[in-house]
This record gives sequence, C-alpha cells and structure tokens, in this order.
Amino acid sequence: MHLGIGNFTRAHQAWYTEHAPDADDWGIAAFTGRRPDTADALAPQDGLYTLITRNAEGDSFEVISSISAVHPASDTEAFLGYLRDPRTAIITTTVTEAGYMRGADGHLALGQPDVAADIQALAADPTATVTTTPGKVVGGLLARRAAGAGALTVLPCDNLPDNGPTFRAVVEELAAQVDPTLQQWMEDNVSWATSMVDRITPATTDAEREAVAAAEGYDDASPVPTEPFSEWVVAGEFPAGRPAWEQAGVTVVDDVYPFEQRKLWMLNGSHSLMAYAATIVGHETVADAMADPTVRGWVEDWWDVAGAHLQVDADDVRAYRAALVDRFENPRVRHLLAQIAADGSQKIPVRILPALRLERAAGRLPDGPVRALAAWVLHLQGHGAPVKDARQDDVVAAAQGTVAEATTRLLEMLGADVLPDDELIAAVAARAEEILALEGSATQS
Repeated sequence: MHLGIGNFTRAHQAWYTEHAPDADDWGIAAFTGRRPDTADALAPQDGLYTLITRNAEGDSFEVISSISAVHPASDTEAFLGYLRDPRTAIITTTVTEAGYMRGADGHLALGQPDVAADIQALAADPTATVTTTPGKVVGGLLARRAAGAGALTVLPCDNLPDNGPTFRAVVEELAAQVDPTLQQWMEDNVSWATSMVDRITPATTDAEREAVAAAEGYDDASPVPTEPFSEWVVAGEFPAGRPAWEQAGVTVVDDVYPFEQRKLWMLNGSHSLMAYAATIVGHETVADAMADPTVRGWVEDWWDVAGAHLQVDADDVRAYRAALVDRFENPRVRHLLAQIAADGSQKIPVRILPALRLERAAGRLPDGPVRALAAWVLHLQGHGAPVKDARQDDVVAAAQGTVAEATTRLLEMLGADVLPDDELIAAVAARAEEILALEGSATQS
C-alpha cells in the first residue's frame, strides 16, 4: 500500500518495483492525498501511466504497470480492507514533511484540529474515516490486529532525517491516545524501516501529455516527467517480504543516515536556497537559476559548507556535487522553484539549520546557510515565490517587521538554540539586502 500517491512515487518507488525481477508477484494499492485527482486520472487507465525520462538529448518513454489499484483518500473501506489482508506486506508513504503532523517540539501536534478530530473519531469507532496520515495508519493497524493479519513493514519515503523513527513516534503517540493496548501489538508486528529517496520529478503539464501522444501514439491522462538520475537507499526489516528492489538498483544498508544527510543538505538544501533566493531574482526553474552565475555562486557557497560536514567521504561528496550540477542544469527537466518553495517551516530546520549550527559552534559565519535563511525570511515577507506553508499563519506573522526582527522571531520558533546571536542576525540582514538589490533583475534583462 502507498499513501500519498503522486508524481514522485510513480517515478521512484513504483519504477523500482516495476524493474524488480519478481515484479509479477507484487502490486501497489495506492491512495491519494486530500485531492482525488490522481485516482480520477489513473483509474480509467487501470493504474497504467507513462514515465517520461528527460535526458538532455531527448525523451524516453516507458509504461509502468506496478500500480494495481488507485483509490481516493476517502475510500476507508478499501484502505482497511487491504490492511486486513495478510498479503499486504508494506505501507510506503510520500506525504511531505507536513503530513507527519509534528509540532515544533517534534512530537505529534495534539493541538491540531485534524489530529484531535482523528483521535476522537477512532476512539469512538476504530473503522472511522480519518484525514491525517498518522490517524490513517493507526486505524489501519487496529483493523489489521483485529483481523489477525500478521506482521508488516512501514517504510516512509519523505525527505526527513530518520523518517522511520520520526513517523513511528507520531503514529505511536496517536495510538496511545486512541487505544494504548495497540502499543504492544505494534512492537510485535510492525517493523519501521527508513529510507532516502532521490529523483527530481516535476509536475505534469499538457506538454507531457502531448509528448506521449506524439511519440507513442496513445493518450495518457497522467504521464510523469522525471530525470535520468535515481537513488533509493533503504534500511530495515521486512517480516512479510518485499520486492527484490536491490536487483533493480536500490541500495540496502544498515544505516541510511550518511546518504540521507548528503541528499538533504546538498540537493534539498540547495533547492530551498534557489526556491527562495532565485525566485526573488526572477527565475522560474532550477535550470534557469543554475544558468545565472550569481545564483550558481550562491549554490556553490552553500555546497562548500554542507559538504564539509557530511559523513560520506570526500570523493563521494565531489562526485555527488558534480552530479547535482548536471542534474540542475538539465533544461529538459522543468522543475519549478515555486513548487520547491512550499512548507519552508518544515524544510529549513532540517536542510539548512543543522550546518549553520555546526559552523557557529566552530566560530564561523559563512554566507551559504546565512543567505538561505535570509532568502526564506524575504519569501515570507512577500518576495519571490508565493508562500504556501503548513504553518503559514504563524510564520508569516513572525516575519513582519525588519529582517532582523523577523529572523529573530522565526528562529525562536524553529531554532531557538542558536539564539541569542547578534552577529548571525546582522549577517542575515546583510545578505537579505544583497538579494533584494537583485530583485527582478532576471526578468528585466
């Protein structure tokens, strides 16, 4: 089962499953997020869709068949039915950082209305329809326990450090509110795996639909464009089995963290920097931003800092950095910066602040992380990409006033341990002025 079916999953987990040598033995029952669009598009196609790999020299097309069924998130009967079935072996998720429903303290946000409503609904009726991902999983596990369907694995695939333990924590905290007796059953029957995922996958437009029709001669309502590069690193136990993903290119390890850190800081960190800073300059896509020598220099500044603190060896850092340049410069992968900009309150704390903390502990104040923080503050003040954030009201309110005032308030919310630091606050304000001096310059040239 997969929760949160979208373009990324269809370019990544579904693609690896398609290429596993035992693919005929496996299928993915997918559920959408809050909107049913993907189910509406794929159901008439029996879950089939075209993956368009956008190489620099041209496109290649492949029909992916690993999705066996697609349901809207509201289909609780189907959801619980799969979990009552002992053949269901794995739950994977791509629900974004915001979907974990964590508060600022890292624990389940019990005060969130949706979380509170799910707890109340499940306590009254374990088969109730709920809306949050932790609530859905708790309801599903209650159904699996009642059916005696046995063990399974939960494998999150979101860009979060330690996504397995992180997801486990919020699910267990919600379960404790609904039915404390579920805890021991989960200990005995649920394995929480961890993964790092990496493949740039833009949104689908009419251009992709037209490309499939022209090249392949059929209509596809929901093709998926993606880049040639792909990486999936997985750690964990699979008591009910799994596809032979390692034979399709998945790296199976004991510890995901070094790979996860490399990806979160190098790729995702530079993405966030460009999403805020480069949209202020006037760029629309990652490729456009990387073609600007100034923005490219900002990205290199960030990579200099992030790369110095990674746990992988220096040769790996150099190779990954070179691969990122090729990936970011690919003009045929139209990755919109505004899409990347969403939910900065969830991303900045895990993509930028850890390296900044390490630099401040060493007595340094490099431009790379400072500029990323400054660009995010300006974004919240109305510059560059539109604000779309899980904590939008809170962070926009905190960002009012001068950049220095806004930075202080935002760090109090998301990284209070770095305060007080007058030198840092002044540096953020200075970098913000530098970025604002270039506002709109790309569209004016």
